[in-house]
Amino acid sequence: MVSIAFLVAACVGRPPADATGEEVYLQLCATCHGDQYQGGLGPALGAGSDSADLPDEFLRVSITQGRGRMPSFESSLSDDQVDRLITHLREVQAR
Repeated sequence: MVSIAFLVAACVGRPPADATGEEVYLQLCATCHGDQYQGGLGPALGAGSDSADLPDEFLRVSITQGRGRMPSFESSLSDDQVDRLITHLREVQAR
């Protein structure tokens, strides 16, 4: 239980308002989804991952509302930051 609390604590904070999608990912997502998008505690998000086939709205709801062990980032990210994060993930998935 302590390790889950530690990991969730590593995924908090508020990126700068002008943070790029990559910066948002590295600050809030990489701890659980991997710095190379390979997955870990959370599923892989890179090219060839299951998330590459999911609609943007599914990713948006997952990011803002949380899903399973994943916390909600609704209070940490603006709509524009979520858009930039999803755009970044789509760019990585297209590689």
